Amino acid sequence: MSAQIRTQVASAVKACEEKKGEEISILEMDKNSSAFTDYFVICSGKNPRQIQAIADEVELRLKREGVPANQVEGYNQADWVLLDYVDFVVHIFSEATRKFYDLERLWKSARKLTVDELRKPIARARKASSDSRSAEKASGARRSAKKSATRAGSTSRRHKSSK
Repeated sequence: MSAQIRTQVASAVKACEEKKGEEISILEMDKNSSAFTDYFVICSGKNPRQIQAIADEVELRLKREGVPANQVEGYNQADWVLLDYVDFVVHIFSEATRKFYDLERLWKSARKLTVDELRKPIARARKASSDSRSAEKASGARRSAKKSATRAGSTSRRHKSSK
C-alpha cells in the first residue's frame, strides 16, 4: 500500500475520532483474499445523527485533501453508512447492525492495525510484516522437513523389516 493511501486512511480515522466514533477498527485486507479494497475502517455511532455526522466529517476531510468518495451508501437510513474510496472503505454502523454483520469476523484474515501502525513509515511497516511472514514460512519449512524425515525413516524401517 502506498504511503498516500495510508495517510488518507489515517485522515478518515481521525475524522471518526473527532465525531466520537466508537470501537474504531482498521483492517488491512489480505492480498490473497477476495477483498476488493486494501483497507476497511470500521466504527460505530450511537444514533442516526451521529452516524451521519461521522460520515459527513470523513467526506469533508477527505474532499479537502482532494479525495472525493467514489460511492456513498446508506446515508439516509444511517444504520450502516458505507463510504467507498476504492483503495479503502469506511463503514459506519449502528451498534446493533455492527454486531449483526460482524465484519471483523467475516474478514478475520485481515490484519488489524492500530492508528500508530498506520502512521508509521511504510517501509518499516512492510519490513515488520515481511519479517513475521518469513519467520512463519521458516517455521513451516522446518515442520515440513521434520515430517519428510519422519516418513523417510519409517519407510526405510519398513523395507529393512520386510527383508
